[in-house]
Amino acid sequence: MRRPRGAPAISLLMAVLALVYIYPLILVAINSLKTFAQIMENVMAFPFQLRWENFANAFTLMRYPNLFLNTLVVTCMGTAGVVLLASTAGFKLSRTRTRVSWFVFLLCVAPMMIPFHSFMIALVKVAKTMHLTNSIWGLGVVYWGLGVPLSLFMYHGFAKTVPAELDDCAAIDGARPLRAFFQVIFPLLQPVTVSVIVINAMWMWNDFLLPLLILGGAKKSQTLQLAAYNFFGLYKIEWQNAMAGVLLTITPAIVFYLILQRHIIKGMVAGAVKG
Repeated sequence: MRRPRGAPAISLLMAVLALVYIYPLILVAINSLKTFAQIMENVMAFPFQLRWENFANAFTLMRYPNLFLNTLVVTCMGTAGVVLLASTAGFKLSRTRTRVSWFVFLLCVAPMMIPFHSFMIALVKVAKTMHLTNSIWGLGVVYWGLGVPLSLFMYHGFAKTVPAELDDCAAIDGARPLRAFFQVIFPLLQPVTVSVIVINAMWMWNDFLLPLLILGGAKKSQTLQLAAYNFFGLYKIEWQNAMAGVLLTITPAIVFYLILQRHIIKGMVAGAVKG
């Protein structure tokens, strides 16, 4: 099979764009292996000697094992709640073809168009009233409300591709609606479920602003992102430890994304073939 005439130029362009996007990460990796003096002298230069102790220092100062567990708990709890709520609501709304259900669907997905910064103060006040602040469990609950709109939109579109006859078959076999959904319908939603998990897990793991607002100064409940921010002090910035801390923080998310990346586009477009 012959390649298109412009394929080499397109490949070169894509390689350049990829390099532009990953260049900041390369710069972080280079400076994480320098001393503070070398970073101040020339940020762009390669290190004269690799300072692997920067990672050991960052690992200790960040209390990495404890805060890794905190971040993992928040991410797993938030993602699981979003999947459960969005899948059930999205499927039910896709099966109910009435004006009321359409209005409820629009009401559920409308928050996607509202900037987070416009309501974050009100959100913190509500979370404080409900005793959700200064707790990783409370942070996970708050993520449910913020993550459901987009996920519900994805499930709603994909659920339309699932034949309605399966609902009738499950009912004939004596399965109640909830059991029929989890045993018959939910396994068929695997492509979009993987996409929802990856999108929300990446967002929750790398999020900085919401944990800062909800957790505040509670050191025992901090996430890795908040711990990495501690290297940026008022009078001194420990750049070498900060760069190492950033790499330690984002590496699990990058590995997770690389493992499941092939499922993302598949799940995103799977619901677009039927409306």
